[in-house]
Amino acid sequence: MKILTLADQEVDVLYGPALRDYAEDVECVLACGDLPLDYLEFIITILNKPLYYVHGNHTQTRPDLYTGVSSEEVQGATNIHGKVVNYRGLLIAGLEGCQRYRQGDHQFTPAEMGGQAIALGLKLLVRRPVYGRALDILITHAPPLGIHDEPDLTHRGFPAFLPLMRIFKPRYLVHGHTHIYRNDQPRRTWYHQTEVVNTFGYQILEIDVPPGRGRS
Repeated sequence: MKILTLADQEVDVLYGPALRDYAEDVECVLACGDLPLDYLEFIITILNKPLYYVHGNHTQTRPDLYTGVSSEEVQGATNIHGKVVNYRGLLIAGLEGCQRYRQGDHQFTPAEMGGQAIALGLKLLVRRPVYGRALDILITHAPPLGIHDEPDLTHRGFPAFLPLMRIFKPRYLVHGHTHIYRNDQPRRTWYHQTEVVNTFGYQILEIDVPPGRGRS
């Protein structure tokens, strides 16, 4: 299965009519935050594939098309913060936000994110006997502590993501938040059995969907 992953920066090749040809065999889209609502909804419209996302620390709001109430959610997509979804047999979970560096939405202390990671972990535990594994892909906005992060508080990773990877062994942890401006900045790093991917801009992942119970 090919998956398009996105974060932080609009990419010209994805924001025009060439998208359909460029990503015609992509089966779903994962967005890791800090992208305009119109951009994500364009991608949904052109590809006509499911999009799962988490929020970053920079969010955009606008009136909901149906209710008129101000909303930061992506129309036609699914916010999976703190949730686990099964997409055609692929188990995908999400955790939003970054380290708290000022008062604002989607910012958390390490302890707060630790609590959210524990809550997510409890949901993952019940899936292991059903699917034979707990998780295939974890999407986050911030990186894990010490992997693709920066020393300043704003871009420091969360320590809670490390035990999630060690215990539940997702194939990928896909994040955004730290921008890539130099060729020597790592984009993909292994941590135990998980490949950590910085999807600044975009990446296309290929993953085999494991056989077994629960595949839909």
